[in-house]
Amino acid sequence: MRAPVELSVTEAAAAIRTGHLSPVALVEACLARIAAREPAVQAWVTVDRPGALDAARRLEAEARAGRFRGPLHGIPVGLKDIIDAAGLKTTAGARGFADSTPTADAPCVARLRAAGAVILGKLHTTEFAFGDPAVTRNPWHPGRTPGGSSAGSAAAVAARMVPAALGTQTVGSVLRPAAFCGVVGFKPTYGRISRRGVVPLAWSLDHVGVLVRCVADAAVVFGVMAGYDPDDPGSARAAVPDVTAAVAGPPGRPPRLGLVGAPFRDRATPEAREHLDGLAGGLAARGAEVEPVELPAVMAAMGAAVITVSRAELGAVHAARHAQHADAFRPRIRAGIELGSAIPADLYLHAQRIRRHARRVLAPLFARYDALVLPAAPGPAPDPGTTGDPAFNGPWTGLGVPCIALPTGLARDGLPLGTQLVGGPFEEARLLAAARWVETMVGFAAAPRE
Repeated sequence: MRAPVELSVTEAAAAIRTGHLSPVALVEACLARIAAREPAVQAWVTVDRPGALDAARRLEAEARAGRFRGPLHGIPVGLKDIIDAAGLKTTAGARGFADSTPTADAPCVARLRAAGAVILGKLHTTEFAFGDPAVTRNPWHPGRTPGGSSAGSAAAVAARMVPAALGTQTVGSVLRPAAFCGVVGFKPTYGRISRRGVVPLAWSLDHVGVLVRCVADAAVVFGVMAGYDPDDPGSARAAVPDVTAAVAGPPGRPPRLGLVGAPFRDRATPEAREHLDGLAGGLAARGAEVEPVELPAVMAAMGAAVITVSRAELGAVHAARHAQHADAFRPRIRAGIELGSAIPADLYLHAQRIRRHARRVLAPLFARYDALVLPAAPGPAPDPGTTGDPAFNGPWTGLGVPCIALPTGLARDGLPLGTQLVGGPFEEARLLAAARWVETMVGFAAAPRE
């Protein structure tokens, strides 16, 4: 068996069930890895060493007695530091003026624990999950951004500090960090995972997502957390599909893929366009149906609509806090709050109408294709003065549809390139099955050098 920190969620869970790996050994290996890599990566706000070891010991005793809580029994998970975990401080990446220590888990965290997960700690985010870069460095290159706002989550998974982490996406903050850090990032349909206990950025756009190392891991972690929460106004009542069955065993039939061009293609670097074209050709040669698709004209307006909605809701979320602590906010989020507070109601409502119209007119494309395919970011990770361009993600987040980023190659400078697959609303099983097939055909196995 490979070193414990190299195991995926599903591999480690299987090893724990067969007695070849103990939860304590896995947590201790992750803690040792954090001690070795954290000075260079700076992914963690808090590492709950005593709490994680105590939980691992209890889970190990249960495993020895043949009792398993669920599919994550003994698996360490990190949390983006806008997600509440009982007894662990939530800082939201701010400078002390928003700290809280919750007494209860967010529902998504409670579901992880109920399935046997060990909460390892809290991971760095940009301030209130907005655009001011976090301290985290990209494990592939310390001079490049890990992305935002789920910077610590993506970097910790890439650096083999933890096999899975939770992030959130309001525009592009799960898929873009995944692409920059060479891991898998999955954002389900809006409302699939409760956002209660998660510090909001924009209510009608916020999603909880996962960062892992393979598609099967995304399916199992999502499957544990998904489900209706009557206390989250945005929670969806739709039945949750059996996503683990969709990715179990050998990959299924080759998918039908729609290769997206304008308005996204022109924003990608020449190298990213060349990579996507080569990927599409390779998948077609292996049996996938790959067809170019022309998006409806409304998609050209979706980026602006999402920015308008996110800024307006950001201003509303932080109105009271801004009134008391305006000078404490970092520059980019302060500007975003102040801009959002000035957006008139008619412009906000028009942006919401654009979103609703786009959902209607894209329905035929989602029915025709298992997934739409486009870059997850314009190219490899840029310099750390920015968190990167979310333009490839925001329109799909605005639609509320499930999306997944897969590492599919390396740029000429040795940094990862990510590809985004987009599915129809509530079609997570179909999307994940297509992504599993693509992942298997690509066979990406590179990892950051230490």
